[in-house]
Amino acid sequence: MELIALHNRVVALDVHQAVINSCAIVADEDGVRFEERPFETFKRGLRALVDWCLKIKPEVVVMESTGIYWKSAHAWLERAGLNCMVVNAHHVKNVPGRKTDIADPRWLAMLARAGLLKPSFVPPEKLRRLRLVSRQRQKLVGMLAAEKNRLGKVLADAGVRLGVVVSDLNGKSARAMIAALIAGATPEEALQFADQRLKAPRDEIAAALDGDITCEHRFVLQAILGHIDYLEANIRDFDAHLIAGLDSPEEKNALVLLQTVPGIDLVGAAMLLVEIGTTMTLFAKPSHLVSWAGICPGNNRSAGKRKRERLRKGNTYVRRLLCEFVQAARKTQSMFQAKHKALAITRGFKRAIMACAR
Repeated sequence: MELIALHNRVVALDVHQAVINSCAIVADEDGVRFEERPFETFKRGLRALVDWCLKIKPEVVVMESTGIYWKSAHAWLERAGLNCMVVNAHHVKNVPGRKTDIADPRWLAMLARAGLLKPSFVPPEKLRRLRLVSRQRQKLVGMLAAEKNRLGKVLADAGVRLGVVVSDLNGKSARAMIAALIAGATPEEALQFADQRLKAPRDEIAAALDGDITCEHRFVLQAILGHIDYLEANIRDFDAHLIAGLDSPEEKNALVLLQTVPGIDLVGAAMLLVEIGTTMTLFAKPSHLVSWAGICPGNNRSAGKRKRERLRKGNTYVRRLLCEFVQAARKTQSMFQAKHKALAITRGFKRAIMACAR
């Protein structure tokens, strides 16, 4: 398959866990030549890869976005001032031609030279580093939710039905009553820690606290509560580090704009910002950003017939954040509680996103 050349010098990388297979295509007055070399993924190998690329002086360096192994190579090449392009492996497979592990870097280089590859969105290095903090925070929140659910199950196993009379087992009153039960207090003694604002009658709360707590229940409950406290402290540290990292005037302005949308607080705005960046000109329209996040159905029509349309995988972290924002906005008491509240929220979100580009 012969392709029309758009670039004279390209380098393609097939990045694995332990090795980077590279292929360079150089077109000059002597003709077109291919040069292929393997590199280690250790620091010394990445340094050798950068030196090799600088000698070739490619117009573009292209690699597939498979797994996480491409990130360190991309960072080294980007810091060296090389034009790096990360492409979707699915797009490469859609181009007819060879597609084997041996031919990967050469075929990728040929497609890059012909200009048949579309670059994926890669945020700046600073935001990529903050993504580690944001995404780990989401993992910690999931672990915290799992521990809270486990707390309720252990209490139910001990016959304590506190979750029936209180809405949040992790609330101040509930935590105080659970701590009292762990310490060996009777239901009547633990009832003294119940807040007067609880809607359930006092006798029902006392009945819910009356269970058969063994020493094993106390041991597990104490461990779970300690882990909950540890996770909550960890999450607070992650929040502080994430917000402190967004210190440029452009990023601070974007944080303020995003918080004008109901349901988005400071931490949520920071987590969304490190995922989508501040340069909205990378997305032609708001609908392109929505499609990239994977929260809109595909458009598959042929001969006037609509075929099966499925959601793209997209950015799962952005999708999770947007779902949380919608749930929070639904409970927000504001002007958006009108008849067309959902539409107003969507429009406000789009305006805030596009304003980040100004």
